[in-house]
Amino acid sequence: MKILLVYPHYPDTFWSFRHALKFIGKKAAFPPLGLLTVAAMLPAEWDKRLVDMNVQPLSDKQIQWADYVFISAMAVQKESVNEVLARCRRLGARTVVGGPLFTAAPAEFDSADHLVLGEAEVTLPRFLHDLDRGRPEHSYVTEQWAEVRETPIPLWKLIDPSKYAAMNIQYSRGCPFDCEFCDITQLFGRKPRTKSTVQLTGELDALYGWGWRGGIFFVDDNFIGDKRKLKNETLPAVQAWMERHKHPFTFYTEVSIDLADDPSLMDVMVRTGFEEVFIGIETPDEDCLNETGKVQNRNRNLLESVKKIQHAGLQVQGGFIVGFDSDPLSIFERQIHFIQESGIATAMVGMLTALRGTKLHQRLFKEGRLLGDTSGNNTAVSLNFIPRMKAETLVNGYRSILTSIYAPKNYYKRVTGFLREYRPLRQGSFHVKSGYCGAFFKSIIMLGVIGKERFPFWKLFFWSLIRRPRLFPLAITFAIYGYHFRKITEKMDWSGMFETGGIKDT
Repeated sequence: MKILLVYPHYPDTFWSFRHALKFIGKKAAFPPLGLLTVAAMLPAEWDKRLVDMNVQPLSDKQIQWADYVFISAMAVQKESVNEVLARCRRLGARTVVGGPLFTAAPAEFDSADHLVLGEAEVTLPRFLHDLDRGRPEHSYVTEQWAEVRETPIPLWKLIDPSKYAAMNIQYSRGCPFDCEFCDITQLFGRKPRTKSTVQLTGELDALYGWGWRGGIFFVDDNFIGDKRKLKNETLPAVQAWMERHKHPFTFYTEVSIDLADDPSLMDVMVRTGFEEVFIGIETPDEDCLNETGKVQNRNRNLLESVKKIQHAGLQVQGGFIVGFDSDPLSIFERQIHFIQESGIATAMVGMLTALRGTKLHQRLFKEGRLLGDTSGNNTAVSLNFIPRMKAETLVNGYRSILTSIYAPKNYYKRVTGFLREYRPLRQGSFHVKSGYCGAFFKSIIMLGVIGKERFPFWKLFFWSLIRRPRLFPLAITFAIYGYHFRKITEKMDWSGMFETGGIKDT
C-alpha cells in the first residue's frame, strides 16, 4: 500500500513566523507532528511519503502515486484543505482525513472518502482493520479518550529536518481548566493524560539519534496540567537525560499562569532546559476573566505573576484577547499598558473567536449572535459573531493595540526592559549555532540598514553588546521576531470588515 501524508498550507500569520524564518533559512517553524505520529501507526511494510506544503509544493504526480492520501489539519488550514481535497477528487485519489479541523466539523468534509475522527489511537486501528478486510466505512468516530502511553514515536525519517526551525514532542493531552472560548477540553478532555517517563525519554533518544540538536517544542496545551507527576517523576528523568547528553536541546512549551505559584516547579523546568513558556493571559480585566471562566487567572496580580516567571529564568510569550462582552472601552489602552509593562516581547493579540464545540459557540448560537464560521486565525481581522461593543470600535481598538505594541520604538523598549531583568540559567544557547550566524548578518542589512527599525535596532544592538553581552544572541533573535510581527501587522487587511448595515459575514 502506498500512502501519501499531506499537511496543508498555513496562511501567513503571527504564529507562522514566516518572515523571521527567512533569516535562518528555514521553511517552517515545526514539522507536522500529528501526521508523523499517524505514519508510525500504519503497517511498517507500507510505502509512506509525507508532503508538508509549508516547505514544499504538492504535485499531481505525488497524488497519483498514492493509493490513499491522508490529510490532517487545524482550522486555520481550511482553505488549503479544500484545495487539496478538490485536487484529489479531480485526480481520482482516495482520501482519509482526520485531526482537529475535521473532528470539529465533519459534515463540511463529507466529500472525503473516509473520516477518521477523534484521537487516532482509537479510531485509526478500526479503519485499518476494515480496510484490510476490504470494507472500510465512510466515518469513524469515538467518545473514548486514547491511552497516550500507547502512542508510538513519530516517524521522523519522513521529513527533512533542515527545513524546520525546531522539532516537537507531545507529553500530555487535556487541560484541567475549561475556558469558555477554548476547544481543548472538547478535543482532549479535562483530565491530563501523560506519557510514561520511559516513553518520553525514548522520544528524546530518537531525536538525538536522528541527529537533531536545538529547540524542541512540547506542544501540550498545558504542560503543567499534572504538576505532581511532572515535578516528582517526569522532569527529574528528563533533566538526568539532558545532563548525560550534555544538553543538546532547549525546550519551550505552553503553561497556565499558576506556574508562578510554584517556585520549585519553575526551578526544575529551568534546570531541565526549558527557556520559554507561552501563557494565555487574555486580559487584565477581572470581569472579562469571570465571564470566560478563566479561573486560573482570577484574583491575582497578573503582572506580578509574569515577572515571577521571568525572574525564574523563563521567557514569557503571552496570548491576549479583545472582544469579550465585558470589555470596557478602556480595554485597548489597558492591554497596551500591560504588555509594555510586562516586557513580553512575543505578545499575540487577537479578537475573540467563537470556535465550534466551545461553550462560547454554544452560548452565542443560543443568543442568535453567530454570524458564520471562523478562519481559525484569531489574529485575523474578522468577527464571526456580533460583539456587545460596537464592532467598528472593537476593530479600531484592536488595530490600535497591534500598531502600538509592534511599533519599533515600543517593541524595542519592551525587549530592552525584559533583557535588563532576565537572568537565565544558561545564556547564549542554540541561537548562535550553525545557521544563526547567517541570521546575524542578515539582521544587520534587513534591520540595521534598510529597515524601519534602524534606530531602535542599533540602540538595542550596542546596549546588549556592552551591558548584556551574553544575551546578545537573544537580543538579535528578538529583533528578528519584531520584524516578523511588524510585517504581519502592516499586511493585515483592515478594509472590507464592514458593509452597509453591519458586520460583514465572515
